[in-house]
Amino acid sequence: MIQRRLYFAVLLVGLPLVSVADGVAIDKVYHPYVQALEREVEWRMISADGQQRHLFALGKSFSDRLFVEAYLIAEQNDNNDLKAEAYELELKWQLSEQGEFAIDWGLLTEIEYEYHDDVWELATSLILEKEWGRWVGAANAWVIYEHSSLESEFETALSLQTRYRYSPYLEPAIEFYAGEDTRAIGPVLMGDLKLGAGKKIHWETGVIFGLNNNSPDNTWRFLTEYEF
Repeated sequence: MIQRRLYFAVLLVGLPLVSVADGVAIDKVYHPYVQALEREVEWRMISADGQQRHLFALGKSFSDRLFVEAYLIAEQNDNNDLKAEAYELELKWQLSEQGEFAIDWGLLTEIEYEYHDDVWELATSLILEKEWGRWVGAANAWVIYEHSSLESEFETALSLQTRYRYSPYLEPAIEFYAGEDTRAIGPVLMGDLKLGAGKKIHWETGVIFGLNNNSPDNTWRFLTEYEF
């Protein structure tokens, strides 16, 4: 009971961040764990209001605590053409061993450059995760600094996920996203397909429904990772 209260207390601390976040915050929920010697190829897509955002990435762990991933980000324009818009470098640190504390901790840092608009973005997220039997809860609390020739500003966002470990192949989940222009919640399915020793495909698919007038009515998100 004490561990559960501690977990929700941390989430409540993050909730004030929601009120000042900017933009649509729907993407994915990160987990704090790093596997030594892991390599990864990732594709994910976020689709809302007829617009699509694609992220293609290569990642590699440099220790059992540090994972680095490089992204090419492309967006679909009004002519249905897919054009590269930004580059991103992502670093994830696993701050605690799994099960070492009541909550597992991680830290994520992203540096993104949108070269068409000449905008730099630096984002940091505290990653928290807690297990209760077959249930797993995760939270990402973001602080974001965006700089352009016109203005610079700080933003924040919050992402929450609760999932049920039904089997290694299928885990149903509920996700909640919040930002100044976003309040959204919806179901997600995910799972792993084992391909051999140290190899697997992780997949996620879900639809997130807007809870206010500023959020898209529905946002589809898809993710596939090949880990080897």
